[in-house]
Amino acid sequence: MSTIEELKAKVEQLEAELTALKQSQPRSKIDVMSSEVVDSNPYSRLMALQRMGIVKNYENIRTFTVAVVGVGGVGSVTAEMLTRCGIGKLILFDYDTVELANMNRLFFQPHQSGLSKVKAASDTLSFINPDVQFEVHNMNITTIDNFDKFIERLNIGSLKNGRIDLVLSCVDNFEARMAINTACNELGMNWFESGVSENAVSGHVQVVLPGETACFACAPPLIVATGIDEKTLKRDGVCAASLPTTMGIVAGFLVQNTLKYLLDFGTVTKYLGYNAMQDFFPTMSLKPNPSCDDRHCQKQQKLYQEKLVSQPQRVVEVAEEVIVHEDDWGIELVSESADVKENKSVAEGLELAYTVPDDVSGAGESVATDDVSLEELMNAMKSLK
Repeated sequence: MSTIEELKAKVEQLEAELTALKQSQPRSKIDVMSSEVVDSNPYSRLMALQRMGIVKNYENIRTFTVAVVGVGGVGSVTAEMLTRCGIGKLILFDYDTVELANMNRLFFQPHQSGLSKVKAASDTLSFINPDVQFEVHNMNITTIDNFDKFIERLNIGSLKNGRIDLVLSCVDNFEARMAINTACNELGMNWFESGVSENAVSGHVQVVLPGETACFACAPPLIVATGIDEKTLKRDGVCAASLPTTMGIVAGFLVQNTLKYLLDFGTVTKYLGYNAMQDFFPTMSLKPNPSCDDRHCQKQQKLYQEKLVSQPQRVVEVAEEVIVHEDDWGIELVSESADVKENKSVAEGLELAYTVPDDVSGAGESVATDDVSLEELMNAMKSLK
């Protein structure tokens, strides 16, 4: 063994001993979240969200149980963020081990090489925040026996031995996604799907609300439409790329929407994409497919429609008020519902970020939005009195 290799081995050994020493002396658990602003309070900056009116009851996060399926590049960072946010309980599912090839990503460390990912993750996370309860399962959820165990834990794995609050899919293969989709459709359980592309420069997060939005089987990827076996697409000796930046961004969006969903603030994005090449973030909503192959999805769609019919229809009438400024200009502010010509884009449901009035010259001359130049538009605006 060379001198360099000996030094590396010694460093890894010392890191492992230091980690073990730290974990043997964890900080004491905190029974109640405090908003007291002191350096010794690990939740003071989180509770500030409540003081500022962003979240009504941030301390409710201690009551939630979330399952993270797949503790890889996205899942490990997701679990760490939720741990630092003070989630009540995390249930981790994975069957892989930590490798040195994973060190280009965030979270895992070289001395954890060879450990199961769920064991390595729970060791690190319990040291970061001992207030969080961890339950780990080193297993492949796609096998028959393990799938039944997976459904059981989703159904009775919460802090109160009941149904958990949310499932986060951070897996990297179609088969595991379908297993999660099947389980959540059967239980009628909401879940988030996430993923990063093979070339590492794009990703997405998607909330799946059984019956209300499209499930993973409603809008299957090309691999389903063509009937190609996924295993045939994985070439020997070819490794998918991964960037800690892209994975960290996707994990951040996933946890951000998870917090909004659990703590009921802001708007949960139904589908959020990310393209790193142009920093493009497309959003959309996907409706369920009435002919979905998953019978449980069709059942959930029927239940959702029945729920909509049973809900009382709320009709809110708002009186439109015209405001006239008391000056020589006589400017009037009217509702956006006034008769205004709309410019619609080719894609259904999308609108331009701005509209150009039919008459910008003041002389009744119509200006085509496709032909008007910036100089012409500025001259026309200057001529207005």
